[in-house]
Amino acid sequence: MFNRNTLIVLAIAAAFAGLVTGWHVSNRHLADAAGPELQTMKRFETPRALPPFRLTRHDGQPLDNAALKGHWTMVFIGFTHCPDVCPTTLAQLKVAQDQWTSIPEAKRPRVMFVAVDPERDTPEITGTYAHAFHPDTIAATGTQKQLEDFARGLSLVFMKNPPDDPSKPERYNVDHSAALAVIDPEGRMSGVIQPPLEPNKIATDFIALTEEIK
Repeated sequence: MFNRNTLIVLAIAAAFAGLVTGWHVSNRHLADAAGPELQTMKRFETPRALPPFRLTRHDGQPLDNAALKGHWTMVFIGFTHCPDVCPTTLAQLKVAQDQWTSIPEAKRPRVMFVAVDPERDTPEITGTYAHAFHPDTIAATGTQKQLEDFARGLSLVFMKNPPDDPSKPERYNVDHSAALAVIDPEGRMSGVIQPPLEPNKIATDFIALTEEIK
């Protein structure tokens, strides 16, 4: 018999599989379309418009679709109590971010961290966590419904697990996608980067993509 935790793992694995199928990711290099050849990003054959969303930045200001325009942006969802994937991913992305600091801020590539644990991660806590890795990272969160809608629009998933110790309900983990959703300068989902991440190659790719912005 499967226990509850096993069923949760199976459910989220099935969700991931379905979403990967739904992505219709092209395995061709970007050079096959227009633009530079990429090493890390798998680009959709047709960029996908994002449904309207509204989140809250670390400073309490709203964040919506318009905020994602004008830059190439990598979106990563996670939570500040994450024991492994989140700190590792943000540390790797810092390596890439450090390599494009000379690009003018008006079109510099961006990393966006969205905390999907609204019970524990306030906007302020999310910002403190994300900015400990890199001050340029956009940090945001929202209500449960806002986060579910936002993640669904990017074909990302997350799921709260029950605590291992029922006497300590605040100690729980959140399963979430480890992939990065890539947003183009028109605010459309344009591709995905799957782990394991290669920071230097990510930096090279996004510097090249930024040079194509007019």
